Amino acid sequence: MTDTTDTTDTRADTRADTGADSGLPPRPPEPPLRAKVRLMRTLLREPAPALDELRREYGPVVGLGTWPARMAVVGGPAAIREMFQAGADTYRWGHRFMFGLRFVVGSGSMIVSDGEDHKRRRRAAQGAFSRPRLDDMVPMILRRTDEAIDELARSTAPGAEIDLHPFGRHLIIGITLEAFFGPRIAARVDEISALLQSSQDFLEAPAVQQMPQPLSLRRRGRVRADLRAIDRIVGEEIELRRGDRGAAREDLLQSLIEDDSLSEEEVYDQAMTAMGAGFDTTSATLAWTLVRAGRSPEVWSRLRAEADRVLVEPRTASPSEPSTLTELSEARNVVHESLRLHPAGLFATREAARDVSIGGFTIRRGTLIVWSPYLAGRDEDSWTEPLRFDPDRFNDLDADQQAQADQAWIPFGRGPHMCLGFALAQMELTLTIARLAQRLDVTATSTEIPRPFGLVVNRPTGGAVLRVTCDVPRGGS
Repeated sequence: MTDTTDTTDTRADTRADTGADSGLPPRPPEPPLRAKVRLMRTLLREPAPALDELRREYGPVVGLGTWPARMAVVGGPAAIREMFQAGADTYRWGHRFMFGLRFVVGSGSMIVSDGEDHKRRRRAAQGAFSRPRLDDMVPMILRRTDEAIDELARSTAPGAEIDLHPFGRHLIIGITLEAFFGPRIAARVDEISALLQSSQDFLEAPAVQQMPQPLSLRRRGRVRADLRAIDRIVGEEIELRRGDRGAAREDLLQSLIEDDSLSEEEVYDQAMTAMGAGFDTTSATLAWTLVRAGRSPEVWSRLRAEADRVLVEPRTASPSEPSTLTELSEARNVVHESLRLHPAGLFATREAARDVSIGGFTIRRGTLIVWSPYLAGRDEDSWTEPLRFDPDRFNDLDADQQAQADQAWIPFGRGPHMCLGFALAQMELTLTIARLAQRLDVTATSTEIPRPFGLVVNRPTGGAVLRVTCDVPRGGS
């Protein structure tokens, strides 16, 4: 509910800000004090309703917070584009508000790095995401999806009501581990998944619980112990590969090992980053895709028909031709639409390293910029009926419509700090939703769309609950 403490024209009052006298654009509008406090608390606990209200009541760029936590929320697609165009040196990603993430991924991780350090660390990993390497992963992704469906069929009765989010989470982490670290580490998926849980829970906790202070020491100690256990698992694989060239593989870990520009600590930090960031976001998006597609029998039927045409029969040799993904246009559009409505992160942050103009306003140096792909994906000026799930909206766009869609569809970011694994994530999601539609009959148990929850990773409240019947697994039922 909108705060009505100040009944005057809030937008007009707050736009009349300082800045004009200095020749700079004015600072962005801000809510009244009471609303500002409430919205900040909500944003850091349940982001979606706070973001919706800020965009609706105050516009595409909104000031929030105060020193030392001054914020600017940027949600308009044109303003976000302007932010991206300002150049990487305008911002800092290794800023002071990243203390929780830095604790988990390590200070040498590319995602909390700036400048030359970021370029060097990203470059070391980049080769693992080349198109030929991604194409080689297609059979593995389909194989692991088939194996997961087989296990689901063995363990559940036909027509059972199932939350498919945990199922998808286990599937995606297995794919991630095998893609990045090889089959030996992927065989320890249950162990690694359990070890990763404490860090995922830590990152979703309120900021005050992430700070190094007495009340958080126990939580941080548990996370630290689990991260060290993961480092030992990765270290065993590294030593095996260094001692036996026959154990080497063309994957992310090998790229990191062979890059002489990385220190040993940086190798481990990139490995932890890929392991943690590579599965929770993708599995959350898969859950949202199942929520949306599972509530539309027509969409599910079209997905199945396409999969039957493009993919070989389940439980036989899987296709690895580059054309496989190109031909899965229905699945690709469904994933695209799910990411538009439900990006894995409702917002992302960067700190202004100097004063910068965004959306006609001055964002002052030191301001934490909170930009939202969630708001851009629901922008009324960019999308027809933006809240409607419509995978066909991406078909037959003219040049202007395509440009507008490209500007407003930004779940992976843009520029030199764009998500490095974006192509792999889209490939995983496209192949898994196609295979699931091919092998599962699903019926929604509710027509309502769940509320989003999660500060770092956007997940559907209550999971992805569907009534599910699987086909017969390998080796019989």
